[in-house]
Amino acid sequence: MSGRTYRVGQIVPSSNTTMETEIPAILRARETVRQSERFTFHSSRMRMKKVTREELAAMDGDSDRCALELSDAGVDVLGYACLVATMSMGHGYHRRSQERLHGRTVDNGHPAPVVTSAGALIDGLGALGARKVAMITPYMKPLTQLVADYIEAEDFTVLDRVSLEVEDNLAVGRLDPLALIDIAKGIDTAEVDVLVLSACVQMPSLPAIRIVEDVIGKPVVSSAICTAFRMLEEMGLEAIAPDAGALLSGAYSRASQLRAAS
Repeated sequence: MSGRTYRVGQIVPSSNTTMETEIPAILRARETVRQSERFTFHSSRMRMKKVTREELAAMDGDSDRCALELSDAGVDVLGYACLVATMSMGHGYHRRSQERLHGRTVDNGHPAPVVTSAGALIDGLGALGARKVAMITPYMKPLTQLVADYIEAEDFTVLDRVSLEVEDNLAVGRLDPLALIDIAKGIDTAEVDVLVLSACVQMPSLPAIRIVEDVIGKPVVSSAICTAFRMLEEMGLEAIAPDAGALLSGAYSRASQLRAAS
């Protein structure tokens, strides 16, 4: 069957081992239900080993180089895959980052839309109509508070949060995603609209999303799922992928809604 191949670029921290696993897994699963589409995956890396404010700020400065490198490959969408690095730069920074990095691709002659995982989480929560959320992070408590403050500055309320307090980024990537099922049971979700099972693109969570969603009876997302959602939207594709929770069910896809209205 003839179709199109989309090139997906990601800017990732050098110690990140999850986004190059979960984003391809989501989009490979999509290929099973949209068989005319294929995706290839391309990355550029920024040095970062420990999730501290100092290393995050230094790493963010390297993102412009990465955007240029990925633009050389003519990618169809570019994802900046470090949520807390963006959020640590101040409220609303994802908008400035997206605009700046997109500008680098324009200047390089290969314009590509840019999605930041921080902005994608905000957009994903908005698409779900959420106002009250709970979240799990691997971060030390001060960084979890920073993430909560950033989300609340976007007019959401964080009712509950869990910090696993793992500072080493490689160790975060080795956490068992299925352990999140029991961790989620300790969160008060009675009043929340959405549970963010992983508010970190390095903490694996994809295998647990549907399980936790079934247990709590409410939408469950992760930073990776929100990033995939926004990447699909920016490529003009329906935001649908199997076994990736409510956000990627198709019910919240702008392309699906436009098609239904026409």
